Amino acid sequence: MNAMYEMAEFTKMETVQYRVSLNANSLKLIAVCAMALDHWATVFLPANSTGFWYIRMAGRIASPIMCFFIAEGYHYTSDLKRYIRRLLLFAVISHIPYNLCFGHNIFAVWESTDVMVSLLMGLIALSAYQKEGLPKGLKCLIITVCCLLAYSADWNYIAVFWILGFGIFHKNIRMQILSFTVVACGYLLQLAVYQVDTPLSCRLGVFLAIPFFLMYNGEMGRKSKIIKWGYYWFYPLHLVLLFLMRQI
Repeated sequence: MNAMYEMAEFTKMETVQYRVSLNANSLKLIAVCAMALDHWATVFLPANSTGFWYIRMAGRIASPIMCFFIAEGYHYTSDLKRYIRRLLLFAVISHIPYNLCFGHNIFAVWESTDVMVSLLMGLIALSAYQKEGLPKGLKCLIITVCCLLAYSADWNYIAVFWILGFGIFHKNIRMQILSFTVVACGYLLQLAVYQVDTPLSCRLGVFLAIPFFLMYNGEMGRKSKIIKWGYYWFYPLHLVLLFLMRQI
């Protein structure tokens, strides 16, 4: 019996020791790499090329992870107004690079703009929902307006609802994943409503983000202004680089 008990304890220790665990910095890096690869494929590979949709399917994990950390940031920020201003700044900065990179009209904001707008609207919607003393009707109105303002942005109101779900069920991973899945089903239904040309198999890639949520250990990782600002600046700068490479 002692031998069996010792073996069980050893097995338990081995499981804990080798359990995959990722901090916030690691997950953000994974999201950034997935996004960059997805954008590279969109700009340079024809839709009928080998592996195009596989690359894009893998790239679908970027937005859910970004939304997750916007909600995390809401709960841990020491200055919400500064956080909102920062996202607003990079939403404005990224608009022209995003539209140039993907061939959209830079002046038609109501037709196309960058994902930073969706993230910003999600943060504002979550802030309104969590605001104590705010009437429910006003909360619903603010969330609706945020969804409308994000409509033309990359990931649109889907990102807004993801951020809301992640933020409302903060620290409850089961409910976070459930809310994420419900909204993700809405993302799949967009195929029928808007008749876009993206294959269903590609959009199913958003569910590949779930294992990464489960691996998150709740730790930030190394604190550095370079790392902090690097994630923000990477988005518009990599779009500019892709645009210039395509011109060359």
